[in-house]
Amino acid sequence: MKTKSGFSTRVGFVLAAAGSAVGLGNLWRFPYLAAKYGGGIFLLVYLILAITFGFTLMLTEIAIGRKTGKSCIDAFGVLNKKCSFIGYIVAIVPIIIFPYYSVIGGWVTKFVTLFVSGKGSEAASDEYFGGFIGQVGEPLFYLAIFIGITAVIIMFGVQKGIENVSKFLMPVLAVMTVGIGIYSLTLPGAMDGFIYYIKPNFEEFSIKTVVAAMGQLFYSMSLAMGIMITYGSYMSKKNNLEKSVRQIEIFDTGIAFMAGVMIIPAVFSFSNGDPNMLEKGPTLMFVILPKVFNSMAGGQIVGAAFFILVFLAALTSAVSLMETILSVLMDKFNIGRIPGCLLILFASFLIAIPSSLGFGIWSDITIFGMSFLDFFDYISNNILMPIAGLLTCLFIGYIVKPKTVEEEIRLSGPFKGKALYNVMVKYVSPVFMVVILVSSVIGYV
Repeated sequence: MKTKSGFSTRVGFVLAAAGSAVGLGNLWRFPYLAAKYGGGIFLLVYLILAITFGFTLMLTEIAIGRKTGKSCIDAFGVLNKKCSFIGYIVAIVPIIIFPYYSVIGGWVTKFVTLFVSGKGSEAASDEYFGGFIGQVGEPLFYLAIFIGITAVIIMFGVQKGIENVSKFLMPVLAVMTVGIGIYSLTLPGAMDGFIYYIKPNFEEFSIKTVVAAMGQLFYSMSLAMGIMITYGSYMSKKNNLEKSVRQIEIFDTGIAFMAGVMIIPAVFSFSNGDPNMLEKGPTLMFVILPKVFNSMAGGQIVGAAFFILVFLAALTSAVSLMETILSVLMDKFNIGRIPGCLLILFASFLIAIPSSLGFGIWSDITIFGMSFLDFFDYISNNILMPIAGLLTCLFIGYIVKPKTVEEEIRLSGPFKGKALYNVMVKYVSPVFMVVILVSSVIGYV
């Protein structure tokens, strides 16, 4: 039996897990990938994969966490001692991601203060974002603020910190997403962008579309990084596991969809229908969108609301990353919550410094031609996460068998998706993982 604290209600668990899933991957990466890979056809492929591939991985990870009551580093070893190494691979992922993710979170924090203070028009300059991230002190200052806020939430614990914050922030985030999305559709020429976004053009379909959508699922659903195992370990045995996963999926996918509604029509309106404006990657959020807000009536208010929304999404994901690392420390070293938080805070800040300075005074230093931040992002998301996902599926599919997950699910209700799950975890999902890994290594996407 688990003795550590957990979520007090199923709603609290669902909103916390959804908060982890809803992050920069939804509000920034999803819209520009949708634009890059054909709009509606990418959306269709993503939805199909979300209810199959995404469902399988999320259900597996949460079930492993709830069954063992352990963090990701120990959960696999509890089920099979010979496979404890998988837990270590999974645990490395959030340790790599959290510092550089916090650097981006610091950028978002800066833009929140900029728009809230009425200076959003400054960000519309072509040079503003590059000038900001090229500095030394200011990006590190906002990085410290972002990590500090995250740590304070974690210090309050699972129920008083993560659960209470998620219960408040997630409904606010959902309402803001819908509100900004509706406003975006009222802009001149915005409906052309909306139609491009939701209407599948099958001529745009390719294997690249499928691979990009599969990769996005990792970002969007916090998969293969130990988060869902950690949150699963805090989940009550009484809560319906399968139903909870479906609700997390609906919330997460809904926010991702609405992010596209917010951004794609607005950029279409600003660019007179040029979808290439959306394919700008990181610059979409910090360079293109401030120009969009600056060009529209009431753009200062809309921009402030948008960056507050992005900040809340980034914060909920950062909380889950930090909690996952803390859970590992508490399991392996029996460290207390507050000392553990302080240790992670200072260590993460130090590790994040190269990722921040890599756009300024250390910009000449690269690893395999990549900046520090891009390198950490590539290693974690393109290499380690597919490997972790592949090993997890093989572990459940062929070592401890799907019945291990099935037994855990049936403790709290029927397993309606059993047939789909068994096929996906044993045969389909491992193939997907290999495809993602290979395509990442050879730079196919």
